[in-house]
Amino acid sequence: MRRRLLKMIVDAGQGHPGGDLSSADIVASLYFDILRIDPKDPAAPGRDRFVLSKGHCTGVLYTALAASGFFAEAELDTYLKPESRLNGHPNRAYLPGVETNTGPLGHGLPVGVGIAVAGQIDNAAYRVFVLTGDGELQEGSMWEAAMFAGHRELGNLTVIVDRNRLQQGARTEETNSLEPLGDKWRAFGWQVVEVDGHDHAALLAAFDAAAEPRTKPRVIIANTFKGQGVSFMRDQAGWHHGVPNAEQYAQAIAELDAEMGK
Repeated sequence: MRRRLLKMIVDAGQGHPGGDLSSADIVASLYFDILRIDPKDPAAPGRDRFVLSKGHCTGVLYTALAASGFFAEAELDTYLKPESRLNGHPNRAYLPGVETNTGPLGHGLPVGVGIAVAGQIDNAAYRVFVLTGDGELQEGSMWEAAMFAGHRELGNLTVIVDRNRLQQGARTEETNSLEPLGDKWRAFGWQVVEVDGHDHAALLAAFDAAAEPRTKPRVIIANTFKGQGVSFMRDQAGWHHGVPNAEQYAQAIAELDAEMGK
């Protein structure tokens, strides 16, 4: 997924590689092991719902959707091109598998909470998973949604925070400190789990626990690194968005190939 999304960004001449790479393990774990979804029936009423609240990281979402069979992988070559369905922000009117349009930060979690409330009212079996960036948690709408989810005891809701500690141009703690982050969620009535966001076994264990019957929403704080997998991007705020040049791209692919043992 990391190799493919980098190619998409290079070919398109734009994108957000840092956040795509930091969340790749989270998204892969969800799509290939956790989410109860069927690309042949993407609107099935009983499907799990995934909301990409950090909606600018479409590279990682589109690679997961294509690998899961929601559309042909060849369509990834159209990323951000004129008339492509693969916009810079996901659009549910264009692509199967996209639950809601996101992009403006602070919108995804409130929508996810609404979906979870609907499931609670209908006594439905589906689960709702929302992936948010940590910089996005500086939006007041996120905490309004968190407060309401705790009040409603939304046990069908799991939020994953991509805690890479970087946002556009700076570190989160320099911009507007989030710590103690776990205690803030607990204060709103949430169960809190903290994991290594690049450890698939740890992520799967956290997601499995999240699936247990419960009366509280759960947040998984996934500690990650922006640009994970590519040495010159790793933990660098400058790669929030940007495009590797030819030499950098070759180095990135070589490093990712080496990690996979190719």
